[in-house]
Amino acid sequence: MASSPPIGTVEFDVAGAKQRRCVDLSILLEKRQTPLPRSLMIVLENLARQALSGAYLAQEITDVAAWTGSAGGLSVPLEVSRVIFPDSSGLPALMDLAAARDVVAAKGGDPRAIEPELPVTLVVDHSLIVDVFGRPDAEARNIALEYARNRERYAFFKWAQQAFDNLAVVPPGAGIIHQVHLEKLARVVDAFPVAGMGEIVGPEFVLGCDSHTPMVNGLGLLAWGVGGIDAEAACLGQKYHVRIPRVVGVRLSGSLPVGATTTDLVLTVTHRLREVGVVGAFVEFFGPGLESLSVPDRATIANMAPEYGATVGYFPIDRRTIEYLEQSGREADHVALVEAYARASGLFVEDHTLAPDVSELVELDLGDIVPSVAGPKRPQDQVQLTEVKESFERTLTQDVASGGFGVAAAERDKEVPVDFGAGEARLRHGTITIAAITSCTNTSNPSVMIGAGLLARNARARGLAVPAFVKTSMAPGSRLVRDYLAEAGLLEPLEALGFHIVGYGCTTCSGKSGPIAPEIASAILENDLVAASVLSGNRNFEGRIHKSCRANYLASPPLVVAFALAGRIDIDFDREPLGTDAKGEPVMLADIWPDRDELTALVRESQKPEQFRKSYATLFDGSELWRKLESRRGPTFPWDPASTYIKRPPFFELDGGGPGDRIAGAKVLLMAADSLTTDHITPSGEILPDSLAGQYLIGEGVEPKDFNAVTQRRGNHEFMARVTFANQRMKNLLVPGVEGGFTRLEEDGEILTVFEAAERYRASGTPMLVLAGRDYGMGSSRDWAAKGPKLLGIAAVLAVSFERIHRANLIGMGILPLTFKDGETVSSLGLTGFESFSFEGIENALQTGGEIEAKAVSPTGETTRFAVSIDVASAHERDLLKDGGIFNRLLRSRMGAAKASRVAS
Repeated sequence: MASSPPIGTVEFDVAGAKQRRCVDLSILLEKRQTPLPRSLMIVLENLARQALSGAYLAQEITDVAAWTGSAGGLSVPLEVSRVIFPDSSGLPALMDLAAARDVVAAKGGDPRAIEPELPVTLVVDHSLIVDVFGRPDAEARNIALEYARNRERYAFFKWAQQAFDNLAVVPPGAGIIHQVHLEKLARVVDAFPVAGMGEIVGPEFVLGCDSHTPMVNGLGLLAWGVGGIDAEAACLGQKYHVRIPRVVGVRLSGSLPVGATTTDLVLTVTHRLREVGVVGAFVEFFGPGLESLSVPDRATIANMAPEYGATVGYFPIDRRTIEYLEQSGREADHVALVEAYARASGLFVEDHTLAPDVSELVELDLGDIVPSVAGPKRPQDQVQLTEVKESFERTLTQDVASGGFGVAAAERDKEVPVDFGAGEARLRHGTITIAAITSCTNTSNPSVMIGAGLLARNARARGLAVPAFVKTSMAPGSRLVRDYLAEAGLLEPLEALGFHIVGYGCTTCSGKSGPIAPEIASAILENDLVAASVLSGNRNFEGRIHKSCRANYLASPPLVVAFALAGRIDIDFDREPLGTDAKGEPVMLADIWPDRDELTALVRESQKPEQFRKSYATLFDGSELWRKLESRRGPTFPWDPASTYIKRPPFFELDGGGPGDRIAGAKVLLMAADSLTTDHITPSGEILPDSLAGQYLIGEGVEPKDFNAVTQRRGNHEFMARVTFANQRMKNLLVPGVEGGFTRLEEDGEILTVFEAAERYRASGTPMLVLAGRDYGMGSSRDWAAKGPKLLGIAAVLAVSFERIHRANLIGMGILPLTFKDGETVSSLGLTGFESFSFEGIENALQTGGEIEAKAVSPTGETTRFAVSIDVASAHERDLLKDGGIFNRLLRSRMGAAKASRVAS
């Protein structure tokens, strides 16, 4: 047992204010030979502040203070400062809390015992669908449709706002959660009460229920994404347990060359770090290149941490941070507190050339960055702009098993004429049908947004227009973007090209691109065309953007405009013109690319404190539609059994016992290859009428026109069970050659939907299993990707490796995350997926961390024996699995609180 480390505090001066007090990190770090990474300094401060409140964390503090790049296996409890939800994850989480109130009340307790113990903010941003576009009234009409579709959901949020004292709701129309967090809500540093010591100033540690929460790492704030299950636990006072991972240092040098954007940089970082392998790691950026990167630049890079697989993409506090806090209209007293604290604690960085101690070092020269896109299926698949044409043509004819589209060479150049409402089009492979300036990743960055406006202005001056078959839209991450584009005179040229503002939300990036012309959609389907989309987002997984777009590319906002003008993805911008001007002269991309000096000047002029304050003055007020929306009141929610949106969740009533020592006779419900995403497990976009989930809604009396999107139906567990593993591009290796949510029980058996197969297994008492490859659960933090499998009855997932957030979500639901031994896979063991599986020694493995004996018996009686491990990060996670998941644990702790409250009263 470690001796108690010397934990003390130190006073520091804040300009124009009283002296404040903080943890003295210098005492804890005085024996170090190399600097501790700043991200781990925040972890260390959090532990030390808990110790000042009486928590015994001597070993954890000692271990973190002495951390070296080679250290591993450390697990620590962190005290959460705040929780922030998007509506997509916030709805099921708040519904769980409402259901917990019901259970407590039914057992004779005070339902108010279920109350967030720390500040919670919910931002409604994932519900906007691009139904109307390319016209001045697009925003107003889309918002009206949004309220019509989501009335029940929004009424529930209004009930929750009055029911839970610590919940604040940002109504629809304000912007995207991460951009609003960056531009307004993040405090970076705050004052925290410590028993017997008054207030101690320290850095925030924030959990967000969206995987792109690390965006605020660009501001020096430690925050990352978790599933709603972990967030619910944090809301109810549970510490967040984290395994201290590798810290990968990225040393940036140089500066971006003319023509390159921050989007090109983040696509390069994503590609490079996926090659390095940083899944679950802390990535910390340092080096002289940071001097040239603004906070919005840094936030763009940090935002895509889940795309390169990291827990965080951390940038330290420096002069750029303080400048941005001032620029964004934060109160002067608070900005002074942030700077004074950061300097007093050692978190402020003056010299970016000093390297922290890291597990691995990656060098990146910003001067080497070139214009790029990423696609056609994954964010890490970077393609230099000069190679897009060749890359697309190669992927087009490449076989499906190798990641291509399998188009026959003879079919590569076919054209299909189509008459539709806006005119005639000649569609071909590579035709762009959707071009969207969207997502917090890039719309938070004025350099690329103003760049898009300048390119649009220049294009209009040369007489260029976007083809009518391209669905164009612009959905900024905050109203601030609209304001500065309008002030710079750049909103009008964007609108002239069809990029009208359609609202403020995630839209296309989260699968809510809305419909395209039905004649175009039919022609694509009937002729098996590989149509394309291009968006300034962060995800381009198969089936996510639109069912008609098989090839999806991420690009900077200026390039989104350029590709929209071209109308096709397979263009060589160096050799092929975007069109011709009034004189018949060809117009090349280089001819209309924004001038760097003009761009720099406009960016500088656009970012004014008064503009930020004006744009965010009514953040929590909402529109007249929000204020007029009727909602229930009271401490418990009156569930409507007839609702198809809001159904009382069953998770507190499910059989929540632990896994026991043995799983016997388990059958594989689904077998997946590498990189199965949470989009595959739980889609987020369109609901198809002929799908099982669509048929369920029709059976409940919902017409297809009122389906809304999958994300908005997350309050209905019956629907969500049917949509689990039902992405239209899902590839289950048990049914090769078939896409969608299908499986079979035997090798030569009938093809069933996954839901129907699960029902048959459940009826016969057969445990179920998922087999998978590497990086299982890549992508979003959505807890339904674990809740859905739990409802189906899945007991375990056996994979080569897991992505961090999804692994934690599985544990939270009591599903065993099992991994093969190093070097072993489904293929190497000769498994077909039609075996009967048994696992012995689970309880001992949970207790000791040892291996589990696995046995697979084929239909012909052949037996394969092998060993697997439970992928847990801490004793806390082992205990969760023993308890059968987080819901049992939370209910027991809250029942205790409810009884104590009742006795006290």
